Amino acid sequence: MEGIQYIIDDKGQKKAVIIDLKQHGQLWEDLEDNLIADQRANEPRETLEAVRKKLKNGDKLVE
Repeated sequence: MEGIQYIIDDKGQKKAVIIDLKQHGQLWEDLEDNLIADQRANEPRETLEAVRKKLKNGDKLVE
C-alpha cells in the first residue's frame, strides 16, 4: 500500500509500520484513538451526574 512501509524481522514477520502522515493522517488518528480507548478500558467510571456535581462544586459549570 502506498504510504505504508513495514519493518520485517529475520523470519519475515512484520514487527513495525511506518505511516506517511501526509497520506494517512486520519488513519493514524483513528488508530491512536482506539489505542487510548483500549488503555482506559478498565479505568473506573463516573456517572454524568457525579461529574456535573464535581464541576458545579469547582465553579466550572454554570447552569
